[in-house]
Amino acid sequence: MTLPRFYPIFDSVQWLERALPLGVKLVQLRIKDRPPQDLRADIRTALAMTRRYGATLVVNDHWQIALEEGAEWLHLGQEDLDTADMPAIRRAGLNVGLSTHDHAELDRALALSPDYVALGPVYPTVLKKMKWHQQGLARVTEWKRLVGDIPLCAIGGMNVERAQGAFAAGADIVSVVTDITLDPDPEGRMRDWLRVCA
Repeated sequence: MTLPRFYPIFDSVQWLERALPLGVKLVQLRIKDRPPQDLRADIRTALAMTRRYGATLVVNDHWQIALEEGAEWLHLGQEDLDTADMPAIRRAGLNVGLSTHDHAELDRALALSPDYVALGPVYPTVLKKMKWHQQGLARVTEWKRLVGDIPLCAIGGMNVERAQGAFAAGADIVSVVTDITLDPDPEGRMRDWLRVCA
C-alpha cells in the first residue's frame, strides 16, 4: 500500500473537520486524557468522517477501541507495545505503524512486521519532552536503508521548509503537528503541505 506523503497528527475531531475538506488523505487522531466513553465517541466520529472523505484514519495508542470500532490503522509507541495484544490486533486485520528512536526500538519494531516505521524526532520538537535528541537527516537515510520497502515516516520538528530535505534523505512520509496547529492560518499551512507533498 502506498501511503500519502503528508501525515498530520491532531488531538481532536475538530481538527479533522478543518483538514479533510482541504484534501488531507492520511491523518492520525492522538487523544490523551479523555474518559473512555468520550474517546470512543471521538474515534467513531473520526472514522465516519475520514471514510466520508475517502481518507485514512490512524488511531494512536487506543488499540482496543480501534479494534472494536473497526478502524483499519493503528499507531503504537514503544510504551504502547508493552501492553498491546499484537496477535489480536493482527487477527483483526489492522495495519500498524510503530514509533522508533534508536536501534533497539527499530529491531523490536521490525520483528513485528509493521506497515510503517516512524523515526523521531528528526529535528528538535516543542510538542513533548523526549529523552532523545534530534536524529537528523543522516539518521533518516540510515533508517530507510534498514527498513527497506517498509514506508518510513519522519516526525519531530518538521515544517514545510524541512519537508523536501526529509524526503530527499529517504523518508516516504512526513508527519507534522505544531507546524499546523500553532500556525495563525492552519488551513493555509495545510495547503502549503499538500503542495510540497504532492
